[in-house]
Amino acid sequence: MKTVYVGLSGGVDSSVAALRLKKQGYNVVGVFIKVWHPDFMVCNWEAERLDAMRVAAHLEIPFLTCDAEEAYKTAVADQFIAEYKAGRTPNPDVLCNSAVKFGAFLDFAKNKGADFVATGHYVQKINGQLHRGVDEKKDQSYFLWKLTQDQLDFSLFPVGDTKKSKIRDEATAAKIPTASKKDSQGICFLGHVDIGEFLSHYVDLKEGAVLNEAGEVVGSHDGALIYTSGQRHGFRITTASSAREPHFVVDRNIEQNTIMVAPAVPKLASNQTLTLEEVTLRSNLEVKNYDFQIRYRQTPRQATVAVVGARLMLQPTESIEPPAPGQSVVLYDGAHCIGGGIVSQR
Repeated sequence: MKTVYVGLSGGVDSSVAALRLKKQGYNVVGVFIKVWHPDFMVCNWEAERLDAMRVAAHLEIPFLTCDAEEAYKTAVADQFIAEYKAGRTPNPDVLCNSAVKFGAFLDFAKNKGADFVATGHYVQKINGQLHRGVDEKKDQSYFLWKLTQDQLDFSLFPVGDTKKSKIRDEATAAKIPTASKKDSQGICFLGHVDIGEFLSHYVDLKEGAVLNEAGEVVGSHDGALIYTSGQRHGFRITTASSAREPHFVVDRNIEQNTIMVAPAVPKLASNQTLTLEEVTLRSNLEVKNYDFQIRYRQTPRQATVAVVGARLMLQPTESIEPPAPGQSVVLYDGAHCIGGGIVSQR
């Protein structure tokens, strides 16, 4: 009998993942992954762990705790802060999945003799490859693009072939304690606070000037580091002549602590190329167009993609809003998520 360590978060998705695996005949062990959170923030991990314990007791499976605080602090929180200091815009969920849920937790499971780990992610593994989840509104493949093939081979995703509404129905029918629990609000250390407030504890953020395209001061902001290309809110326009117009961040000067805004974000022309670094590819590229996403739940666009050394060169087939350095660009061949990369510093 194969043993699966299921990451029980205290939510309904991972609870049903454990339920399904037990029904399939696996030896299931529930594991709560304890992560780091800063002292200045309230984090309800104790309550989440208690919910996870209740699920394990209800399913009559063993329960363990994986202490991933150090991995989370180093590979997620510290990296997140360092990227913002360098003027880039990282995605903490991508960092967490790669380094913690399929890093520290996977290592924990292997060291205890598990054959697989499993999570409640809405993705599918088909013929050993990562695919979008059936529920388009819940698909989480964007956040798992960095998984290596080795990590993917050791992982199971029991709920990805089902709509979320059916998962709740299944949990209710099985009388799982978390059946009616609301969805998680996100990563613990960023779940209920904005990025500026979090970074202000680690970076000396100072108020600076908002400039228009002519270089004139039209308002103020809370620190150039915390803004990203295309952002529309979080700064203040104070000039009467332009206060009612929409304004989008189009540029930043970190050294001078200024941001530039404009009525629209300049498009990246279809003949321009995006350079991606820190590349992960789980399939060889063919000579054809691939879908790509720059943001979660974004409508996919198409591009030609070429490997150049350790980088990917991506040329969109139509004009797009330019992504910020540090953002993830995820590649798809239909529903198949083949990998992606990080937008290089311009």
